[in-house]
Amino acid sequence: MKLVTYLKEEREQLGVLINEMIYDMEVLHPDLPNSMNLFLNYWDDSYPVAQAGNLMLTEGTRTSNKGIPLRDVQLLAPVPFPSSCRDGYAFRQHVAAARRNRKVDMIPEFDQFPIFYFTNHHSIQGPGEIRCMPDHLEKLDFELEAAIVIARPGRNIKAKEADDHIGGLMIMNDLSARRLQMEEMLLNLGPAKGKDFSTVIGPWLVTLDELQSFEIPAKENHTGKSWNLNMKCRVNGKQVSEGNMGDMDWTFAEIIERASYGVDLYPGDVIGSGTVGSGCFLELNGTGKLNDPNFTEQWLQVNDVVEMEIDGLGKLSNTIVAEETDWSILNRKKTVSQ
Repeated sequence: MKLVTYLKEEREQLGVLINEMIYDMEVLHPDLPNSMNLFLNYWDDSYPVAQAGNLMLTEGTRTSNKGIPLRDVQLLAPVPFPSSCRDGYAFRQHVAAARRNRKVDMIPEFDQFPIFYFTNHHSIQGPGEIRCMPDHLEKLDFELEAAIVIARPGRNIKAKEADDHIGGLMIMNDLSARRLQMEEMLLNLGPAKGKDFSTVIGPWLVTLDELQSFEIPAKENHTGKSWNLNMKCRVNGKQVSEGNMGDMDWTFAEIIERASYGVDLYPGDVIGSGTVGSGCFLELNGTGKLNDPNFTEQWLQVNDVVEMEIDGLGKLSNTIVAEETDWSILNRKKTVSQ
């Protein structure tokens, strides 16, 4: 299934996407929840009922005139109010390239355990405008990722069982204000203000049954599902990045295992994969400058349209807009007397 959340009469509404038409959950079954939050919290009851209704509409054994054309709705984030949001660091290629570009050795701990950080779950958004303060536009960057949402709660979840806790996959753009990020991380804390203004997920949540044909084995000595899904990012129609979800070294199952150690995971918790290799301007600029000292850096600008596409997961489009203010926290830095 492709689960969508859209704006209906000024409130969020859960539906399914079938052949470019959106059907509210009541079309599938009158007892189904009409919000993603409730659907995830009652996953074991709701999912099989919705799946059966979705299949009947897809195959034409049930018809309905209550569908709404996708083009006529305002999509929200599929999970509009996550209970938390973590972002992983699963692609070795991205980590190795970023460290190489800074002329430092690859850190051996990457291959020993998966890591993640918490980002602002109140700044989750879906397709549409991304409002940026002046400091965000100082080296504004995209990050091409995928994400999962937890559908079954758990604690101390083992990797071999963790895929059963995943509700589905979606595209994630982990937007990054690099100037803010780099300054604060000099203090070995963060990324905080470099990341907390917007994280984009969408355009819909694709349940794992729909992705079975894309499944591939995890990398050697790793546990969990992996998917052969091509990933692309375009800025103003020009492709700037390409990768594949199959290149994830750490699986979502392994990230869940670590995240749930001594901690309860809840339905609605979102977990990102981390950036695919070549999946951000920071890495692309660093590689370009390493190969050519005269390389011109590229960063996101006001009015840029960022479009991410992952096989089977759709296209996620956002436009960068500037807040109408000149307020800057970078200008509030204290002057240190010598």
